[in-house]
Amino acid sequence: MNSAEYTFITISDTAADTRAGRHAAEIILAETGGDMNQFPTAGHLASWIGVCPGQNESAGVSKSGTTRPGNSNLKRLLGVAAMAAIRNKDTYLAAYFRRISARRGGKRAVVAVMHKLAIAIWHVLHDDVPYRDLGADYFTKRDPERAMRRMIKEANSLGMTVRFEPITTS
Repeated sequence: MNSAEYTFITISDTAADTRAGRHAAEIILAETGGDMNQFPTAGHLASWIGVCPGQNESAGVSKSGTTRPGNSNLKRLLGVAAMAAIRNKDTYLAAYFRRISARRGGKRAVVAVMHKLAIAIWHVLHDDVPYRDLGADYFTKRDPERAMRRMIKEANSLGMTVRFEPITTS
């Protein structure tokens, strides 16, 4: 198996994880050429596609930060892949979407998921590694104290108290 075949199989696995399929992998390889050496970092690829966060500030006032125009084919494809990924509730991308959409709204959260997918594509193609989903419980495992504080706050708002005790293994 040559490098191009391995890359196609790896990117197909990534697209399948996000339910975008084989066609998405073909478009990604066709548009980017499969060679990530032209993009020094994942941020450069995201910027070329047009899914990097915008920044517009004047006199200390943050204004509308729209995404830049980029590769319309890949941007459209990432939008479809992001919508498919957030429908699967037990993935990292769905958990990330829920976190962002609670604060910023659904449309901005979809663009944030598109950005995450662009970064993942760059790492898959640049480092020749398969896509590995972090799981829906990634944020809870990363900061369990934050999850406990949130649960206590919710219980207190309902007029209840919660006590957490570690489980002892025997």
